[in-house]
Parts: sequence; C-alpha cells; structure tokens
Amino acid sequence: MSTAAGSHLARILRRVSQGLERASTTRFVVYAIAASFTAYFCMYAFRKPFAAASFEGTLWGLDFKIVLVLSQLVGYAISKFVGIRVVSGISHRRRAQTILILIFLAELALLAFALLPPGGKVIAIFCNGLPLGAIWGLVFSFLEGRRSSEILGASLSTSYIFASGAVKAVGRSMLDANISESWMPFLCGLIFAPILLVAVWALHQIPAPSAEDKKSRCARTPMSANERRIFFVRHWPGLVMLTGLYMFLTAYRDFRDNFAVEIFAELGETRSSFLALTEFWVALVVLLGLATIYAVRDHRKAFFLVHGLMFVGSATIGLATVAFELGLLSGLGWMIAIGAGLYLAYVPYGCVLFDRLIAATGTVGTAVFMIYVTDALGYTGSISMLLFRTFGDTERSWLEFFLRFSYLTSAVCCASFFASAFYFRRTIPRLG
Repeated sequence: MSTAAGSHLARILRRVSQGLERASTTRFVVYAIAASFTAYFCMYAFRKPFAAASFEGTLWGLDFKIVLVLSQLVGYAISKFVGIRVVSGISHRRRAQTILILIFLAELALLAFALLPPGGKVIAIFCNGLPLGAIWGLVFSFLEGRRSSEILGASLSTSYIFASGAVKAVGRSMLDANISESWMPFLCGLIFAPILLVAVWALHQIPAPSAEDKKSRCARTPMSANERRIFFVRHWPGLVMLTGLYMFLTAYRDFRDNFAVEIFAELGETRSSFLALTEFWVALVVLLGLATIYAVRDHRKAFFLVHGLMFVGSATIGLATVAFELGLLSGLGWMIAIGAGLYLAYVPYGCVLFDRLIAATGTVGTAVFMIYVTDALGYTGSISMLLFRTFGDTERSWLEFFLRFSYLTSAVCCASFFASAFYFRRTIPRLG
C-alpha cells in the first residue's frame, strides 16, 4: 500500500514539474512567486514573533529583550558565514529537504525556549537563529539566473517585509489572548508549519533554468572555493564598498524591526495592527520600485539603475526624518517613509543587485555567494550596533537613538552608493 502511494505521489510530482517546464512565462512566474513568497513568509513565523513581546526585566545586568535579540542575531550571523560556502554549493535536489530540516531544528529551539529558565532561553534563541540564516539563500537559489529573476526576487523580498509585521501582529494577538511570552513563539511556528510544508513542496517542483535563461543570465552553477576567490579578487574594491554600507543598512533595518514595538510605544501607538499596516505600504512601494528593473534587458544599465534606486531609498530615510522632526510627517507616516527608503536600498542586495552583476560581467556562478558574504558581514554590523546601544549610548530613548541613527545611515549610504556606481562604471565593460 505504501509503495503504491509513493509511486502515485512520484507521478504527481513529475507531472507538476513537467507542466512548469512547458508553462508560459506568466504561469511560471505566478507559480514561482506564490511558492517562494509563502515559504519565506512562513519562515519568519519561526524567527520574529518573539520580538513582539516586551520581555521586561534584566538578565546579567542587561535588558532581557536586548540579550535575546543579540543572542538570536549571533546565531543568525554565524549561519550566514557558514552559508557563504555551504549554501552557494548545495545541489538543486537537496534544497527543499535542507529547508525542512533547518526549520524543524529552529522550531525545536523554540520549544526549548518555552521550557527553559531565562539563562536557558538565551541559548535556545541562539540555536533558533543558527539554522534560519540559511533559508534565504536556499529559497532564492530556486529563482536566480532566470529572465524573470527581478520580478521573482522582488516578490520574494516583499515576503519578509510583509511577514515581519504580520507575524509580530499575530504574536501580539496571542499575547492579548493570555498566551505567555515564553510559549507564544513556539505556538506561532506551529500555526504556520503546515503552510510551510506545502510551500516547500511547491518550490521543489520548480525546474532548473532553461536554455534561454542561461543564455540571457549566464549559467548558474555551484561555485568552488577557487571560483569564489577569483570573482571577489576581480571586483574587490566595489564589493568591499557595497558590503560595508550593507552593514549600516542591516543594522538600521534590524533595529527598526526588532524594536518597532518600543518605537511605536514612544510615538503613542500600541495597536498591534499598526505593525502590519506600516509594512504593507512599505512592501508595495518596494515591489513597484523593483518592478521597473524587470523591463531593462541590458544588464549593465540595470545594474546602475539598481544603484540609483538604492541611492533614492537612502536619501528618503534622511529626508523623511527631517520632515518628521519638523512636524510635517506623523509618526506613522515617518515609519512608513523610512521603511520604504530602507527597503529600497536594502532589498536589491538579496535579489537583483548581484544577479545583474554576475550577468553583466559574464561570470559563470551563483549570486547566492555574494548575497551571503554581504549578509554575514551585515549581521555583524547589526550586532555591533546593538552592543553600542547597550553599552555606549544608554541615556537616549529608543526613539531618540533611532532618529540619530537614521541621519547617519542616510548620509553614509548615499555617499557609498555613489562611490560604488563610480567604481563599477569604470570596470564593467559596455556591450558592443
């Protein structure tokens, strides 16, 4: 009986995969967007709900929530460093299985988080972050190297913008229903687990890039250590600039994300719905912005258009903050505006920036490699920022610190994006 069921399931899988190979571009894009968006959205239910809680009190003389956030960030950052080598080299057939194993380990860590005392919770949330840092690269590797990679990557990227606010709103609702702060993250993960299973199954059916995709975007094959080294050495000045400013963007994004509840409270707003509302408008702006890249077929032009988009996003952070302090923007309007600017600058790193760079330079390899280099160092910057906030700037409120951080991030990123574009303009050859 089990053998017959297994054979029937195998036939279904083959039919779905073969159908996708023959599908029109529109049908394929819709399917791939639905599968990847849902899978990564559900991953956030295993990572971010705990940030919706206050975790009042101290541990080891430090704010307990800051200790928890730091612990998860350290685990997440380590995962990114490991992913530089591991995720960029994993084969297509093992990706879905690996995603499920990693999510299962993260949920086990949340069960330990619910059961252990405060000191044990710190270790548990570290173990939760450790496997989750690899999920983005595994999901994106199903999408990269295609003629439709921009629209696929942009849609995938909006998943974590939506998810960040949505799962925290779910978490706040569970707390309002008298579920304890300790059990809420684990139970939130359980709610999304069945949907995740279906989404990962759907991802696994996506066929490899077609011959036309490879011709348009260069073949995307796992990169050896030597190939990764050669690619980095060839473009190191520009890549170092992009990586350095990504550290600022990641630190800024994580502070806004992890302490949104505290910032909104200082702005006088405690409704959980606002956590999701702000991110809905942010995601819409980012999706529309990145959609403009899809129509550009010249990879060199597209690469610099992405730079322009990221520059505009960085400038928006500073301008919106000025408007807020002058009373021209409400607190909600400011959070939406800086969120839109932040993600216009941040999101391209995880989808179109390096995909277009590889295509423009004719490199045979995978964009996941540089995505994970920048991610690993980006979360190192996030940890450094939080340590500075904890030990070096304890007198400012969450809101005051975030205002100053907004100006610094905007200025540094605007200057760095301009410098990066100037460097690559001289090193990426023009076609024809």
